Amino acid sequence: MPGIPAASTAWIRRFHPSPGPTTRLVCFPHAGGSASYYYPLSKAMSPSTEVLALQYPGRQDRRSDRPIENIPELADQIFTALRPWADQPITLFGHSMGATLAFEVAARMELVGIDPLGLFVSGRRAPSTHRDEFVHRGTDDRIVAELQTLNGTNSQLLGDEELLRMVLPAIRSDYKAIETYQYEPGPKLNCPVYALAGKDDPKATLSEVRAWADHAAGPISFQVFPGGHFYLNDHQSEIVNLVSDHIISAMAGLSSMHR
Repeated sequence: MPGIPAASTAWIRRFHPSPGPTTRLVCFPHAGGSASYYYPLSKAMSPSTEVLALQYPGRQDRRSDRPIENIPELADQIFTALRPWADQPITLFGHSMGATLAFEVAARMELVGIDPLGLFVSGRRAPSTHRDEFVHRGTDDRIVAELQTLNGTNSQLLGDEELLRMVLPAIRSDYKAIETYQYEPGPKLNCPVYALAGKDDPKATLSEVRAWADHAAGPISFQVFPGGHFYLNDHQSEIVNLVSDHIISAMAGLSSMHR
């Protein structure tokens, strides 16, 4: 895209570029995940909403880039990368670690007067809740076992020993980032917040998910789906509809304000 700095495009994958989007949806992957996880969602969205999927360093085509081991630094760099794309209203969607990152980026946006259309936080407890988790300190086998338990990583990757060993440093860095994250209290978000959860998710109980209300000054809604941590793999069409309905409603509200 003309005028977008190379430092920004390193972070952004547009699988289905739109010639004239009226809004953008930014998707934040889970720990160990990559931009390609959101390819199906990107394909399913209306062309009027351009999907930007984030590619964290240390994986796929960014394998040679140093992984980042803390959430604030990741959020700072993502926020900087996204600013040139804020010429259209932006909605943020993050799953698991990506939900925490999306929240931190939304907070940074609101501090400088960029108002997100909305924030979707999926499969993640609220920042104000805490668990002692130490997967990142474990052996490679321990990390692989965690990935297998959650069932969100491509099974082909888990079966390819050579490829797996290649990406494990980035996965470990992601786990370190999210497991050492400490929420720094700040202003509540003004944008609408949608907290989505899997009913049987071991990583985010429903009470932990409901604690997102502590971070929202504006409207907040909750939706629970059947399934575990990666419930969204089986409910893509419902999630696409949910996000699309929000964007249509929010854009209509913006339009009426500017009449």
